[in-house]
Formats: sequence, structure tokens, C-alpha cells
Amino acid sequence: MKILALDSSGNVASVAILEDNILKAEYTIDYKKTHSQTILPMLEEIRRMTESDFADIDAIAVAAGPGSFTGLRIGAATAKGLGLALEKPIVPVPTTDALAFNLYGHGGLICPIMDARRNQVYTGLYGFISTGGECDTCDSKENYYEFIRIKETSAMSIEELCSLINERGEEVIFLGDGVPVYAKQIDSLLRVPYMFAPAHLSRQHAGSVGMLGMELFAAGKTESAAEHSPKYYRVSQAERERKEKAIVRPMTEKDLEYVSELEEASYPDPWSKKGFEEELSNPFALSVVMEDTTGVVGYAIAILTGESADLVKITVSEKERGKGYGRKLLDEVITELNNRGSINVTLEVRVSNEPAISLYEHAGFTSEGIRPGFYSNPKEDAVIYRKK
Repeated sequence: MKILALDSSGNVASVAILEDNILKAEYTIDYKKTHSQTILPMLEEIRRMTESDFADIDAIAVAAGPGSFTGLRIGAATAKGLGLALEKPIVPVPTTDALAFNLYGHGGLICPIMDARRNQVYTGLYGFISTGGECDTCDSKENYYEFIRIKETSAMSIEELCSLINERGEEVIFLGDGVPVYAKQIDSLLRVPYMFAPAHLSRQHAGSVGMLGMELFAAGKTESAAEHSPKYYRVSQAERERKEKAIVRPMTEKDLEYVSELEEASYPDPWSKKGFEEELSNPFALSVVMEDTTGVVGYAIAILTGESADLVKITVSEKERGKGYGRKLLDEVITELNNRGSINVTLEVRVSNEPAISLYEHAGFTSEGIRPGFYSNPKEDAVIYRKK
């Protein structure tokens, strides 16, 4: 197997060629030049020095995010261009996974941190477990270590991350460009033993991207060059400003047409326009929409019964999901329900709807049981959630 790998997700630019578990070449540089100036010349240099023909590669592994918005776009564009020209698949590798893989075989908790600005980091928690067996694809007969993803890639505050690590109570090693930025805060917040990785292992390496790319390629986790796009994990500055300008306001009759269209596009068993009209005139219902500079991007409906409320609908336009709109809408609905005298909010969600479940649990909802066969089309159980 032959893999071409590249990483331009941070300040470091790195490219590599791997063949049959041998790192044939890696070119890594952390300098003030932009990735648009360095990536293509670096690729050409390793091709020339190894006398390689990129037409012979099996796939292109690329650090797909998180990271610098500009860096990720350059990496994605380079990988897509090569993939289209060579008719080769793309293997997207999470940047924090590849960073953690730099410390292959480390016995403790591994925590890559990339500076995401605004007192946040892109991070994840990882480890290695010795299988006690041999690596089937390695030349050597040493024990093979299984790469464990304890917490998948996410963006969070450094305080939240340190709290999570303290709860685990394990020794941890940090690496990544977030280390010099947050070292003092880590020192003041952590209650467990910790260390920082040495300089030669603490930044992105395309070799690690390529090694993980081989595993993912063997597992069939590829995409076409046309399909590939970077995964940012956090919205851009322009999108953040849009969200900050978003407001939650009462739903009106003028909103019904768009809300019912959004409902139909979002659910296999949607409410009708008439159903929304009925709740709009229901004195015990809270019906709101979320609107930003582009128009209505979401809506929510809750039914109040004394000191309790049932959140029966909360929806954000598919193209706006993953940008924080859902959490903002949920928080403002809960605040308004509390203002109206509700001290308990309940809701149901499909057991398979992991993004929604994650949203509710991060907002403080707790699971209180299952409603078997609650949903139809397709038939599925519902999880009951409550927030006091």
C-alpha cells in the first residue's frame, strides 16, 4: 500500500510518502511562509527525491480538521486537486487523532490541544493499549498497540478540558500548538500529574496522518475527491457574528409557510401547516422562531401545563446545524419557559439521534427512560429527557 499524506491544519506544513509501513519521506516545516507557498513545492521535492510517481499511490490522506480555516482549505484544495487528477480516493484523518498518534505506544492519557482562540482549544483524549499480540502488517514482531479514542475531537474551553481530565484522574501528556498558549492555565487548573511532549513530537507530522490513513483506507473509510471537504468543528468568525446577531422571537402567521417547509424537509413524519396554526392560537403553547441576518433559521414549540412544559418541537435548518444555533435556541426557550413559571422541561428524542442527544445532555437534560416504539416512519424508541 502506498499513501501520500499532507497536513496544513496549523502553522506546520507537512507532506509524506508511506509505502508498506515504511515512511519513505517526510518534509515538515514550521516557518512564516504561507501554506499556499510551501505545500506544492514540498510535494514536488519529496516526489523528486524519492523518484516517485504519484500515479502509483493508492490514496491521499489529509488532515481534515480541526485547525486553521485557511490552512484546512489549502490542504483540502490540494488533496482534491491531486485526487481528481490522479483519480485517487481521499482519506480524511482528524487532525487531533494524527497529533495523538505521534506518541504511539505511550502508556498514559494523551491530550492534543490546538489553539482555537477565544479561550478555546480543539482537542480529544486518546490512549494506546497493548494487545499482547503481534502487528500483522508490521515487519517487526513487536507487540502491537491499539489506538483508542477516549473522547472524539471537539472544541471546548481549557477550563472544561481540565475539569474533564481531573475527573478521569489519570496522568496526561499534552502536545500541540495550544501548549505554549495555555501552559500556565493547565498548571493552575490540573489536579493530576501531567507533562508536555518534547518539541520533535509536539506538532503535526504528515507521517502520522499517513499511518492512520492506511488504517482508515484498509477499513474502507474513504471518500472521492469531489466529496471531500474539511471539517472545521467550529464556525468561522463571520458565522459567529451571524449567530450573535440571531434573535428568538414569537412565531407569527407570516412564518407558517416557511416553518412548515422546514418541518417537511427535516422529518419523515412532519407536522402539517394546520398543526402549526393550531399551536399558534393555543394559549398554553410557546411558539418561537430563530432569525438571523439571512432570515428564519429555526423554530421551537413547547406546551405548558402548570409548572411543567413539554418541548414538542425544536428544529434548526439543516445547512445551519453544527454552528451553535440549536443550543442558543434551546437556552432561550428554556429561559422563557422559566419566566412563565415552568420549573421542569421534558422532551422526547429518537434513540438514534446522537447530535440532538448530545445537545440536550450538554444543556443539562438527563435521561429518565424509554418510550418503546414512540416514533413511526421509521419505527423507533424515544428517550425521555428532563431538565429541572
